Amino acid sequence: MLLGTIVNAAAVVAGGLLGLLFKKGMKPALEESIHKALGVAVLVLGFNGIVSSMFTVSAEGRLSSSGELLLIVSLVVGMLAGELLRIDDRLNSFGRRIEQKVGAAGFAASFVNGTLIFCVGAMTIVGALNDGLYHDPSILYVKSMLDAIGAVVFGATLGVGVCFCAIPILLYEGGLTLLAGLLEPYLQGALLDQICMVGYAMVACIGINFISREAKIKTANLLPALLVPAVWSFLSRLFT
Repeated sequence: MLLGTIVNAAAVVAGGLLGLLFKKGMKPALEESIHKALGVAVLVLGFNGIVSSMFTVSAEGRLSSSGELLLIVSLVVGMLAGELLRIDDRLNSFGRRIEQKVGAAGFAASFVNGTLIFCVGAMTIVGALNDGLYHDPSILYVKSMLDAIGAVVFGATLGVGVCFCAIPILLYEGGLTLLAGLLEPYLQGALLDQICMVGYAMVACIGINFISREAKIKTANLLPALLVPAVWSFLSRLFT
């Protein structure tokens, strides 16, 4: 049942290790250029996900959007909760402790950013649910190939922390797969689109951080924002 998750985690480790081989011979100027190019790619990926989740085209060809207010509320409430819980600081502190023990510079940044990118998105949720409910890991196999390519780039520009992203992938995707029967009735339709919309907004924030080192958006603090659409949906049903 967890084959798709295991393959995904293994693909990230393999891609990260391959990226580290390229990193050894990479000049600082080239690394900086690739870093910014990667930021643009991640930013576009985030915006594309937001648009796909927010906009729909009717049978008559009319373009309509929904979820703008929910996106704003989710990001604001999520960031507030994340700041109070100091999620970003705690994750980076955890990464720096490992960084000191293994002597790998940049571990914290590569681990946190890689984890958020690999674990946020529609393919993660839909693929894990599909694997758990129908024993069909095909979506996760496709995601594994995409993540492996991303891990090569992250490994070459950010460092060894990308390889350790396999751990949260195993926990998050594996958890969704094992709980698929309970979650599937809820994680579908409009709610799934809303969660993915917020998730892709987080990905866009990571892209901004890559492009501009001065931006310093504490993206991990936005993790509670992923829960806001579910709460929003529950309250909407309760009061309607």
